[in-house]
Amino acid sequence: MIIETNSPLPKHPRPVIVIGAGGIVNDAHLPAYKIAGFWVTGIYDIDRDRALQTAGKFDIPLVYYTPEDMLARSPRSVIFDVAVPGSQILSVLRQLPEGASVLMQKPMGDDLAMAREILKLVREKKMTAGVNFQLRYAPFINAARHIIGQGLIGDLVDIEVNVNVYTPWHLWKFLYSLPRVEILYHSIHYIDLVRTFLGNPESIYARTVKHPEMSKLASVRTSIIMDYGSMKRATILTNHNHDFGLEQQQSYIKFEGTRGAIKLKMGVLMNYPEGVADSFEYVIVEKGQPPVWKTLEVTGGWFPHAFIGSMSQIMLTVEGSIAQPDNSVEDAIQTMACVEAAYESSESGGVRPIF
Repeated sequence: MIIETNSPLPKHPRPVIVIGAGGIVNDAHLPAYKIAGFWVTGIYDIDRDRALQTAGKFDIPLVYYTPEDMLARSPRSVIFDVAVPGSQILSVLRQLPEGASVLMQKPMGDDLAMAREILKLVREKKMTAGVNFQLRYAPFINAARHIIGQGLIGDLVDIEVNVNVYTPWHLWKFLYSLPRVEILYHSIHYIDLVRTFLGNPESIYARTVKHPEMSKLASVRTSIIMDYGSMKRATILTNHNHDFGLEQQQSYIKFEGTRGAIKLKMGVLMNYPEGVADSFEYVIVEKGQPPVWKTLEVTGGWFPHAFIGSMSQIMLTVEGSIAQPDNSVEDAIQTMACVEAAYESSESGGVRPIF
């Protein structure tokens, strides 16, 4: 059985300018572009020393002094990779030229109201714009989508995400000042992923909470149910404060169909940032035969390989190979609406039992 694990690549890659030189750029964006052979022509960061350091590490020829300098020296048909916190995306987009091609880091703003402002601005400026919800392009997700798309596990009826790990949140200092953290900056990936398989949910139930050992963060643990009616189930459970060694840590996505199942271990989240190996297990039930789980060897992981797929969508659109990015702002606004619903559900609370 041949299973596709790679995302489609553009025939004519465009040059890339990166705005932002933080950890995600160094750990994922730039390594991914190097693997794909995408040409990064320049980089800008408000911290020029950090930009210079990143440029030296990845052989980027130009480090811009200001946004104006960047725009004056940017090549034609460039893709702007906007890798800044959600709160800064709108101000960056306002500085970019009309008709610009943009891949913006998730989330699409701090909340749904800001996401709508971003969508409005993108439409007004006639930009080709997408959001970097890259998990949907991870090689193991591509493989799962291929198997499910062929109907090999029957009708998809259950998606479960379970993350029980220790996350070193101190690596992202900007998160400590934010009123929203876990769902907006982590579980948003899983909400987006579920949408790509099951569409938009009928409703969302959620609760996101703090932890005594990480009390300065808005939240680090979340439970989410995405409601798809009486025959399908989608659940997301995350705990980022399991600081008791690797033995009982787990990080998986499980898809169950009427004739089989797939279980993916996302090793990058365990023992972060070093990570552990991913795994891809699946079972396809043959009539009259006992279930036999098999292992599929998948090359590449969430970090950095999934980031190739996100950027490729923008390039494929610019070159005319597809009509619009799969990760377009028009699609991303729906993920942001689901995130907003999760926070509203968390704040409204549950139903009190009557004893």
